[in-house]
Amino acid sequence: MVHLASIPQDHEINQPLVKGMEKLNMAASSDSDTFTTTVYGSRFAAEDLPKHEMPECEMPREVAYRMIKDDLSLDGNPMLNLASFVTTYMEKEVEDLMTESFSKNFIDYEEYPQSADIQNRCVSMIGRLFNAPVNEEGAAAVGTSTVGSSEAIMLAVLAMKKRWQNQRKAAGKPFDKPNIVMSSAVQVCWEKAARYFEVEEKYVFCTPERYVIDPVETVELVDENTIGICVILGTTYTGEYEDAKAVNDLLIERNIDTVIHIDAASGGFVAPFVVPNLEWDFRLEKVVSINTSGHKYGLVYPGVGWIIWRAPEFLPKELVFNINYLGADQASFTLNFSKGASQVIGQYYQLIRLGKHGYRAVMTNLTRTADYLSDSLQQLGFIIMSKKAGDGLPLVAFRFDPKSKKHYDEFALAHQLRGRSWVVPAYTMAPHTEDLKMLRVVVREDFSKSRCDQLLCDIKLCVQVLDQMDKESIKKNQEYIHAHSTHSGKSRHNHPHYRKEGHSLQGKTGKTHAVC
Repeated sequence: MVHLASIPQDHEINQPLVKGMEKLNMAASSDSDTFTTTVYGSRFAAEDLPKHEMPECEMPREVAYRMIKDDLSLDGNPMLNLASFVTTYMEKEVEDLMTESFSKNFIDYEEYPQSADIQNRCVSMIGRLFNAPVNEEGAAAVGTSTVGSSEAIMLAVLAMKKRWQNQRKAAGKPFDKPNIVMSSAVQVCWEKAARYFEVEEKYVFCTPERYVIDPVETVELVDENTIGICVILGTTYTGEYEDAKAVNDLLIERNIDTVIHIDAASGGFVAPFVVPNLEWDFRLEKVVSINTSGHKYGLVYPGVGWIIWRAPEFLPKELVFNINYLGADQASFTLNFSKGASQVIGQYYQLIRLGKHGYRAVMTNLTRTADYLSDSLQQLGFIIMSKKAGDGLPLVAFRFDPKSKKHYDEFALAHQLRGRSWVVPAYTMAPHTEDLKMLRVVVREDFSKSRCDQLLCDIKLCVQVLDQMDKESIKKNQEYIHAHSTHSGKSRHNHPHYRKEGHSLQGKTGKTHAVC
């Protein structure tokens, strides 16, 4: 996800660091003092780092490196960020491989044929992992790499919409009111895809007891304008797997002509290894496309996703463009063109370095850690909302027991933990759940048992501190932490024109657009 940033006006650039104080400058140094001793002995260390306009003159590379490195040192510690599914650890050998490939433009097949072939190998491995048909007669399954699951989902929605439109045109029927059926707990990229490509959203709403789609209600929302159904393999909030098989079987039983897309952004690299007998993928007749994120449980740094179609008939030909390099055609279906090869190479390394046994070992370990955390939080009096023993993603969603009569909510605990440097997000659940609030801990590869124990100690400590504070003190403490300890609280880059939108599920219902 890329943030919209506003370009500061001149009067904002020259404002002092603290409101009410004058803007001060350090005494000027001589021009000859460019870079003679150390980085911090140069004039650059006594000047503002350029923020709004390109400087007129260059600076030595050592200085530029150190100034930017010092600036980045203010970023948070990714190991304490338990909000994100995104990979934060890879082995040095694969980091070296990826660094050596920074300059490779993946789209240039003539120049980098091996990089392109490595993508094809990954598509084949992932397609077979998802049980793509390989022994049937007819055209083979097809797939491509993407920047992430957001782009993959955009491509899936485009393919479903175009295929539906083609069928409607051939039948001489209207094709101007497409809709898609999905859970109200979908990640925001589904709302974006529907909005950007003018597809009506038809939601299966969660309830206070059910956090995933109800298969019967889902199928009953399908009409002649439905381009497809989204089924999530691991919801953003509780990590639960939606029942793709039940939806598939109902569609067949009722002879309904629509398709299923599986959003396996998080679960695509978990379920095949932890619950291999779970039927959610191309083993189901109605499943025509699947996306997954390589940079989540695919164990690659941010910037790679994958999408696989069952057969070319589900990816209309008019969406695919042939690019000619020196007489050689290559088919392209992406939302961008040039792209670095590093992340795809990183994915290939992980697939062959770990193999099925290695991925199974990692995912099983994460599941055990999540179960341990879940059991421990239950002992502390929390209600556990997520599944255990591999029936969902390796995460723990939890909330306070209403019987405990706390005078503070889950957001207060999240803010208190932020003061201990942990990023444990609090969310308001999807609409129709009576404004249910929850906390969520994502168990990633680098979340060890010892770190889990430290988190538990800090949760217990923060609860004890909050228990001893009154409501007014808690409110003031939250405001202070939000303003001074959270980076989002100190953020000034958001353009005021786009704040507090009211068109999304978050804007309309108060549902939190969760980090993924």
